[in-house]
Amino acid sequence: MSTAQSSVSASSSTSRSTSSPRVAVVGATGAVGQEFLDVLAQRNFPMSEVRLLASARSAGKSVEFAGKTHTIRELTEESFKGIDLALFSAGGSISKKFAPIASQAGATVVDNSSAFRMTPGIPLVVPEVNPGDLKGIELGKGGIVANPNCSTIIALVAVTPLHRAAGVKRMVVSTYQAASGAGYAAMMELEQQSHEVLRGQAPTCKIFKQQYAFNLFSHNSSMLENGYNEEEMKLVKETHKMWGDATVKIAATCVRVPVMRAHAESITLTLGKALGEDEAREILAKAPGVSIIDDRAHNRFPTPIDASGKDDVYVGRIRQDISQDDGRGLSLFVCGDQLRKGAALNAVQIAELLLK
Repeated sequence: MSTAQSSVSASSSTSRSTSSPRVAVVGATGAVGQEFLDVLAQRNFPMSEVRLLASARSAGKSVEFAGKTHTIRELTEESFKGIDLALFSAGGSISKKFAPIASQAGATVVDNSSAFRMTPGIPLVVPEVNPGDLKGIELGKGGIVANPNCSTIIALVAVTPLHRAAGVKRMVVSTYQAASGAGYAAMMELEQQSHEVLRGQAPTCKIFKQQYAFNLFSHNSSMLENGYNEEEMKLVKETHKMWGDATVKIAATCVRVPVMRAHAESITLTLGKALGEDEAREILAKAPGVSIIDDRAHNRFPTPIDASGKDDVYVGRIRQDISQDDGRGLSLFVCGDQLRKGAALNAVQIAELLLK
């Protein structure tokens, strides 16, 4: 276990409540931070206190939450005194600096950035996939839990039930990722560009280096020497970590599409044993966090609009992969809201598992 997980200062005490914790939301003014607040309110997450934290630039702003007006506080090293649970969504550099400080103060951290996902000893968790990895983490006693990347979460909610039934040996994923994955500013730029292009004007390109409206392009994360980008390799490495099996062959192609929110993914699997499409559909229909839209007669399958603002991952186009022999190939199409299940909801669900 890392120092960040295990270190708890003297400020942690037996008076901390794990049934009605004191909660801090770091990055409360961002797109995911706002979604944190919506999810906490909608799920009636029990809290004795909520502390909304952001940069000095946002400090002093007012935010409505749970029927009350709250003032944004500046994030400092003293922000976590008395806090039991800290939900982080302010970027990797902020998490690297402040998450260990929060843990040291006794707060259990659920971090939405990539800062700790592959750190040994820090669990990377999707509650529908590997809740057992939270063993040893106690609310209000420090520790860090990492929230996986949005595309990984959405894929694994759909694929893990099939993996349990038939053993995935190979997974090929193509993602169609919405503006929400790049934050509120990217969503606003997509809206602005759409107006500009329809008026015949040159699009404003500040967030991305090329036109986004009515276009699509390779995901904007950094390219690596192996020809894959960081987003694609996150899906590979995070899946291996959560499944506890690095032998599964995974290849991903991640693409930005001009959709406001909710990612889509085309997934083809090679299974360890034959699995018919009807049986696969039955397995997925019973899986937690999954909804089926699979109406071949009317060509009706999941869309980002179906998933936007929803908690479930939507699955359709469930069919045998005719390029593979012995019934061991399966293909499906998946949509999930990046801001909810791909980020804020998953983090809150982790916190709910830690409640006692």
